[in-house]
Amino acid sequence: MNKSSLTLTKLSVVIPCYNEEKTLADVISKVTAASTAGLDMEIVIVDDCSSDNSLNIANELARTNDRIQVFCHDINRGKGAALRTAFRAATGDLIIVQDADLEYDPNDFEKLLKPILAGDADIIYGSRFLDKKATEAHYLIHGLANRFLTGLSNLFTGLKLTDMETCYKLIPKKLLDQVTITENRFGIEPEITAKLAHLKSKPRFLEVPISYDNRSYAEGKKIGWKDGISAIRCIFKFNLIR
Repeated sequence: MNKSSLTLTKLSVVIPCYNEEKTLADVISKVTAASTAGLDMEIVIVDDCSSDNSLNIANELARTNDRIQVFCHDINRGKGAALRTAFRAATGDLIIVQDADLEYDPNDFEKLLKPILAGDADIIYGSRFLDKKATEAHYLIHGLANRFLTGLSNLFTGLKLTDMETCYKLIPKKLLDQVTITENRFGIEPEITAKLAHLKSKPRFLEVPISYDNRSYAEGKKIGWKDGISAIRCIFKFNLIR
């Protein structure tokens, strides 16, 4: 892929949401205020059967902003399942994943978009390990686990990523439509990386540094050690079985 093969006019910001009533409105406010380097923007929120007021907040936001679409699951299915729903609904030329908490800053959108709009890369990952302040904000155990998983993934994909587990993945819909996502939980991160890396078109990956404000489990962080084990399984599964 290259710059001339795509006409890029619209960005879809897809937001999986589960029990994020405390942060969802703030995240949407930041997303709508963010620069998108001249692209139109739509926001696709998928509520994964939240037990709090997240869905009502999302619907209220959509009533006052016609760029927002809201979808909901009738049972909790996981982040991967929520993203599948969002990817199907997205109509933008480019898709970026935005978590519904306040860990990732939409002010980084323009930084992520510039290389792809310039034709310098096909897929952009925002790396928390290329920014000193973001690295310092990363919990030690999570940072070490992430580096291990990223290194293991790189062995199979041939990529040179520093942050495979990042939320900020900016991907052309044209490429996403070529892969089938099956993981329902956080295993989607190594799955999508493997499947995109092994496409016959060999898309060019590029990382850019992003800011990061890590939250605690008390504040709602959901990923745990079981998800790390699942990620290892997914790295082997989706790189060896194709």
